[in-house]
Amino acid sequence: MRNAVALALAAALAACSFAPKYERPPAELPQAWRSAPDGTPAPGDRWWRLFDDPVLDKLVDEALANNQDIAIAVARVDEARALAGVQASQQYPSVVGNAGADRSRTSSRTDFFFPGVPVYITNYRATLDVFYELDLWGRLRNATAAARADLFATEAARDTVRIALESEVVRSYSALRAFDEQIAATGRALELRTSALELERSRAAAGLISELDVRQLEGEVAAARALLPALERARAAEEGAAAVLLGRSPRAIIDETIARAPGPDTHEPAVVVPPGLPSELLLRRPDLFEAEQRLLAANARIGVARAAFFPQISLTGYLGTEAGSLSNLFTGPAGIWQVAAGLTQPIFQGGRLFAETEAVEARQRQFVAQYQKTIQNAFREVRDAISAQARAREVYAAEGARVEAQREALKLAAARYRAGLVNLLVPIDAERRLLDAELNRIDALRVQRAAVADLVRALGGGWRAPEDPAGTSAAPDRQAAR
Repeated sequence: MRNAVALALAAALAACSFAPKYERPPAELPQAWRSAPDGTPAPGDRWWRLFDDPVLDKLVDEALANNQDIAIAVARVDEARALAGVQASQQYPSVVGNAGADRSRTSSRTDFFFPGVPVYITNYRATLDVFYELDLWGRLRNATAAARADLFATEAARDTVRIALESEVVRSYSALRAFDEQIAATGRALELRTSALELERSRAAAGLISELDVRQLEGEVAAARALLPALERARAAEEGAAAVLLGRSPRAIIDETIARAPGPDTHEPAVVVPPGLPSELLLRRPDLFEAEQRLLAANARIGVARAAFFPQISLTGYLGTEAGSLSNLFTGPAGIWQVAAGLTQPIFQGGRLFAETEAVEARQRQFVAQYQKTIQNAFREVRDAISAQARAREVYAAEGARVEAQREALKLAAARYRAGLVNLLVPIDAERRLLDAELNRIDALRVQRAAVADLVRALGGGWRAPEDPAGTSAAPDRQAAR
């Protein structure tokens, strides 16, 4: 009966843990996104395929394979995994093999010397040393749980970097295509104005128009020419930034260009927010998962600090052989062993243990506030991204209508000029307005693509709609981790 009671008591003590019971901090979430636009089926993990651009697909894959920020994040995950393994190993017995030999000489001129005692002594020893700490108060278990939560948080930080990289590649690629089209449109306008200038100079030489008309037209040509260097400079800077995102070598950054799909970019991306999207989807964001794992780690470390007030019980021992000659080392009489138990109980620490406990509890409150702040920022970012996507579509539609209107206005102005009703500055002015409208439309499409990328990033990457048969839970691995 005494043995049974002792075993039951030991089992109960082994289950002790002084870490507070974890409960996710409360957050009042909306039922669904207010004013979310009607959308198409939600994107999967490779969400950038929404843009239907094989060149973009290859660039994103290249960035994911070669980007240095991804490499750093992956290395940090490897480090955290190794540290978690180091911490977990402390819950198991430590076994160390020791082998040694020593030879010594004692003095024959001391009071402790007796005739017949050897002056030279040789000793050989081989042992297996064992150390094991009884984790009665959960100190080691909580430290392991904290290290494991740190690992999950680091993995989530890696996912945050990945999603941000995907979004940045999409934004950079869209910007490059926009610069290409703006430069092409400006070049066409410059050619048109240059041809008109040559014609007007001939007419001025014949006395048909005044020099004022020629000078005004020269100003329009110079204005178009001035646009090109700024656009080309911006394109070169964007191309260099894109090369770094793709993880290309210094030589490639200087010598190579970023591939782009041929022809003008006319594919308008679809809305990526499906109707009735639940707000709980946002909780799958990697940064939210990271914040919660940091909170879990801080919660477990409270248990580590509280367990320091209680005794640490350790078991030690060794088993081996010891002999004066190597030939006798592994004989029966040379066997040695020892078993020992030790108990360490803090008695007076000058308030250190209390201060350490207060510190980890305060740190846990910081992570609670940080988690709630991260949720607030996440919902704000999604709200802003949804609004930006809707407004970007409206701006693009308006700029498209403006382009059509200015194109018709140019046709009418050209007809009136050919009929001799107006001078050349009227169609040139209409052409200038058309160029401005085209540049704005191209930029509006870039902004719309960037808004789609920002929204997917704000929602934590690609997902599948709930009704999708292939869909799975938002983050099964992370749910299991919890």
